[in-house]
Amino acid sequence: MATKTIDYYNQNAQAFVDATLDVDLTQLYDEFLPLLPKYGTVLDAGCGSGRDAFIFKERGFSVDAFDISPEIAKLASEYLNQEVAVSSFQDLKDVEKYDGIWCCASLIHVSKNDLTDAFNNLARALKPQGIVYVSFKYGDGEREHNGREFTDLNEVGLESIIKNTNLFILKSWQSADQRPERANEIWLNAILHKRTPK
Repeated sequence: MATKTIDYYNQNAQAFVDATLDVDLTQLYDEFLPLLPKYGTVLDAGCGSGRDAFIFKERGFSVDAFDISPEIAKLASEYLNQEVAVSSFQDLKDVEKYDGIWCCASLIHVSKNDLTDAFNNLARALKPQGIVYVSFKYGDGEREHNGREFTDLNEVGLESIIKNTNLFILKSWQSADQRPERANEIWLNAILHKRTPK
């Protein structure tokens, strides 16, 4: 992730948390959580405010979380009442640790060239039969907006990136942003499954 994107989140941490903490993503949880074993292990990768990790904990899952912004991680740690690591997708070295990994609007800041490596790290961190949820702003290409760098993907773009990984697309769909002021923004959502060794 570009340094300026991290700087943006460090400088705007409280405002970002305040703007995203109360967004209701129940429809997305309902796609992801039923695919996991009861009381399973979940990684909230790029957890932001900790909003989703908090829900997962409430529902009985064992949850780890990280964010690349030290300031965001600090606020999320306080909210979750547990340590949120300052880390990145590139730093993810776990092996077969998680039943599910949640990447809600977090891979959007990974450059396109680095996405395959990020997905490989996610696949390695999953237990056999593990599940990953990802979301990207719907589009095609890289852009900069308000001091942050974004990678937008559509279905074809996502398919081309993960074809060289140990994951496959179980389901993908589009949805509108749940923040009323951004209801015209479309997101690509996908559930990815770890391939079973042949």
